Amino acid sequence: MDAAPLRRGHPSLHADVTHQYAGAAPGLAARQLGASAAVLAGDLVLVWADDAVAGLLMDRHLPPHTAHRLHDVWHDMRTEMVAGQYLDVQGQATDALSPTRALRVARLKSARYTVESPLHFGAVLAGADTATTRALCRAGRRAGLAFQLRDDLDDLFADPRATGKPSGGDVRQGKPTYLLALAHALAARAEDRAALDLLEHAVGRTDLSGAELDDLRARLVAIGARDLVQAKIARFARQSQRHLGAANLEPYAADQVRRLLAETTGTPPAAPASPGRRPASPPAGPGQAPPTGQEQEGTR
Repeated sequence: MDAAPLRRGHPSLHADVTHQYAGAAPGLAARQLGASAAVLAGDLVLVWADDAVAGLLMDRHLPPHTAHRLHDVWHDMRTEMVAGQYLDVQGQATDALSPTRALRVARLKSARYTVESPLHFGAVLAGADTATTRALCRAGRRAGLAFQLRDDLDDLFADPRATGKPSGGDVRQGKPTYLLALAHALAARAEDRAALDLLEHAVGRTDLSGAELDDLRARLVAIGARDLVQAKIARFARQSQRHLGAANLEPYAADQVRRLLAETTGTPPAAPASPGRRPASPPAGPGQAPPTGQEQEGTR
């Protein structure tokens, strides 16, 4: 949907298919084929996931109340993922730049379905108590938000060889990321006309040059946008680890989840490894910023 030619260092599916048929079909037809193939592949993977969940829900060994709860988590996750992705592309099309809106999109399309809902799914499947399930969900949501905000930063400031995708893709595509929305709000508040003009010129320009990207990076650093996003990532990461500490988990499981959340946020774990005897192998089982949405996302 964001037309990125690379993902994880390899051609995106739509780009790969377009390239395969570039010689056999006119340019527009090849691009349409690539886009259609990517949509169909996404549909197919979602159907396979539904099949896997349906098979789990029909397991006669699964208690009925657990099956109902799993169904509800799965249903909500799919719906929120689609809603978040739509808001993302809708914001890109309408130039909707708002830090609060950007956090809402990040919560739906990254925090919930990437981290929080999988933890919720696993907690229900394992029969975790209500307090532990709630703590895991809160920890996952904070980690997912930190992940998305770090992804926003990496798009501009990280080495493309590390991210596996071209630098500045979000800027060129005009994606209303939290970083760009915050930068716009900071520049408007400071009445920094030069920064506002640069943002207006750069965001959504597919032909943006490397030198222009460098100018934008320097401006985002100068107005404090990068530092504020980094501080928010660190805050979400600390909150994630704190909520995890409230979950009633076995020591080995707590260590593993702590490491996973730290890896997701790109920050070291805030707490030392849980004390206790660890099994030899995993147990078997089934400046002052303008308003930034902190009240909405940072305190729940």
